[in-house]
Amino acid sequence: MKTALPPTSGDCVITVRDLTKKYGDLLAVDHVSFCIRRNEIFGFLGPNGAGKTTTVRMLVGLTNITSGEAKIDGLDVIRDYKRVRSIIGVVPDISNLYSELTSLQNLLFSAAMYGVPKKERLSRAESLLKFFGLWEKRNQKFKNLSKGQKRRLTIAAALTHNPRILFLDEPTSGLDVMSRRIVWRRIKELNRSGVTIFLTTHNVYEAFHISDRIGIINKGRIVALGTPGELERKFGAREVVEAAFQPHNPGIEELSRHIQGALDIKLQGDRFKIVASNPMQVIESLVQYARQRGLELSSLNLRGADAEELFLQIIGGLQ
Repeated sequence: MKTALPPTSGDCVITVRDLTKKYGDLLAVDHVSFCIRRNEIFGFLGPNGAGKTTTVRMLVGLTNITSGEAKIDGLDVIRDYKRVRSIIGVVPDISNLYSELTSLQNLLFSAAMYGVPKKERLSRAESLLKFFGLWEKRNQKFKNLSKGQKRRLTIAAALTHNPRILFLDEPTSGLDVMSRRIVWRRIKELNRSGVTIFLTTHNVYEAFHISDRIGIINKGRIVALGTPGELERKFGAREVVEAAFQPHNPGIEELSRHIQGALDIKLQGDRFKIVASNPMQVIESLVQYARQRGLELSSLNLRGADAEELFLQIIGGLQ
């Protein structure tokens, strides 16, 4: 089933129409359409196997398109691949830099690969090392850097040719709190300088915090598109029931079989967190479950959903 490109305002730098990818009989991406505005941070979310990575690989020219079209700054990603490559930077989830090269050598090599004129490579590398707080590490081999430093250098390498659009795949995965903050600070600065950011991540909280707009893909289709505020207003009616039993909590699988109206159930610490499609039905089921088993509901609380819980609701919760 085809989807029409949703109405947008402003200048779209990435335009996707009915983008489709098949692997044999498997429909990995199903007529996806969306538009990314110039100079925005666009968060692209989805569960594993939803079609997120395949979509991005088509946009950056790493996977052929079965049907539909994708344009970046007016250039077709297939026919104009070389020109597209010159205006985008791609940061993979796993670093593609060379462990035995120093930080400076890696950036110089990346600049050469992107076709940056030789006389400009050193100044560009120096500028990026200073921007990412890595100047003191310029002569240190990549393998000896910390995780946060490696991530920053990997992003820097994708910027050596001054791309107007940056594709970021899981930029803060595996980093500690301080390193994540440094990375996000630099990403925001890049965006303020005019770089459009296409962000894919599993960190829903970070995506909702940093993105101007968010697209959510599930089972190959776009199921939600809008600003974080718009998504919260449209899908945020669901609530969360928090509950704990005495003298002991049952297992999640056991509880899941008996609770009606739940999208997702997790045990956090000593209490269950239940994302509810019908909170009253969940509460009634909890009370009935406790009564039938001689348990006491020592804690029962109803609150609004947070970003991660909202995401679970949008993609259908328990699948």
